[in-house]
Amino acid sequence: MINQAKRQSRRVGAVLAAAIALLGIYVSTAAASQHGVRYDGRSLIINGKRKLLFSGSIHYPRSTPEMWPDLLGKAKRGGLNVIQTYIFWNGHEPLQGQYNFEGRYDVVKFVRMIGEMGMYATIRVGPFIEAEWNHGGFPFWLREVKNITFRTDNAPFKYHMRKFVRMIVDMFKREKLYASQGGPIIMSQIENEYANVERAFKDSGSRYIQWAGNMAERLKTRVPWIMCKQIDAPDPLINTCNGRHCADTFLGPNKPYKPSLWTENWTSHYTVFGEPSYYRTAEDIAYSVARWFARNGTHVNYYMYYGGTNFGRTTSSFSTTQYYDEAPIDEYGLEREPKWGHLKDLHRALKLSQKALLWGHPSVWMLTKDVEVCIYDQPRNNVCAAFLTNNNNDNVSTVKFRGHEYHLPPYSVSILPDCKTVVYNTMTVVAQHNARRLVKSRLAHWNLRWENYKEVIPTQLGYFSWKPKELYLLTKDTTDYAWYTTKI
Repeated sequence: MINQAKRQSRRVGAVLAAAIALLGIYVSTAAASQHGVRYDGRSLIINGKRKLLFSGSIHYPRSTPEMWPDLLGKAKRGGLNVIQTYIFWNGHEPLQGQYNFEGRYDVVKFVRMIGEMGMYATIRVGPFIEAEWNHGGFPFWLREVKNITFRTDNAPFKYHMRKFVRMIVDMFKREKLYASQGGPIIMSQIENEYANVERAFKDSGSRYIQWAGNMAERLKTRVPWIMCKQIDAPDPLINTCNGRHCADTFLGPNKPYKPSLWTENWTSHYTVFGEPSYYRTAEDIAYSVARWFARNGTHVNYYMYYGGTNFGRTTSSFSTTQYYDEAPIDEYGLEREPKWGHLKDLHRALKLSQKALLWGHPSVWMLTKDVEVCIYDQPRNNVCAAFLTNNNNDNVSTVKFRGHEYHLPPYSVSILPDCKTVVYNTMTVVAQHNARRLVKSRLAHWNLRWENYKEVIPTQLGYFSWKPKELYLLTKDTTDYAWYTTKI
């Protein structure tokens, strides 16, 4: 059986081994200093050390500053060591040249708090972010710039994009928030899923994405820049994966000396009016993550780990104010079980395998047509970790591996940090289950002061026209309401 498995998997193992053999190319040409963040084909190297990175998206404007310590604390207790967030341009510069970094938009306070809790941060600068956020994060005034075309090789757009990105980077540098300065920021992202529209712009799109990457690199943050879902990300930027099952869908980094990073593992989905909520099981998320780390992944980000609330008019068209409520932490900041606990147990199991995953030699065998084993070992140091995957959706598989018999539930991965003992199976949930009930709060009734968001309805726009105007341009995105008076 083993000899047959070796023959069947020779090509897969050879490809993986060849990729690992090229490790160190980027590191060998990087600066000799250990302070900051580098990478090679295996992982990020933070201040000279490799680490498995478990990240979760928490967007600072979708909660209040009073909630941040509790949310970050629950994320850390859930096994995360990285927090990822977008930067929200239209929240920070609602009017051209007038900036807002207070209250829910105090991103410096948020990032500093991440560092104080002993975690790292990934900053997705964009400045186009999508994120089911109004106008994709672009401020309305940008539309009124003469001769502008968004997200392409257009001089007016590139001027304003460069100016905003530089302002954000310079602000973080002044506050010493980059890992190269001793801060928590270990990665930054420029643009966002641009491949979805790049072909529409043809050569202009290709020139733009090269310009965006080069512009970001010239800012000299000494931490890596990434582009998600961007196979043509220019060196030294890292192209990353977004999706639910990146272990099976990601084509891989566009250079062998870049690590496999997963920037969005969708834990649920945003809700739109008129449609039911989408639910993704804890077992499916865990399966996808275990397979990712079995296939040479060393970083995963849960999008979202906490979704929160779209306050005011910040949400995109048709999306509800409640954002990713089925994430491991729900809109109210409560752990959603068993999702939160099952992923916490997964992180613990992967950390037990960390030495093998980061330093071991990888190999892949097919034990049967449905069962795959991925092994990372260092025989000289007696280090070994294995992942047994049953890809059959319906049937239990029983296999022998290294003299022991293992029962694998359907559609599951078993993690063996010592290549012998199963410490975790993605289909075996031991975390508690809970249910959320809404009850009338006496504390809120007597001790809390409620605030309402009131949208100002204009009584006079001061505009005269012989024919009706397009609403968005008429109100400049300050309100959803307008009416006309006329005489016939």
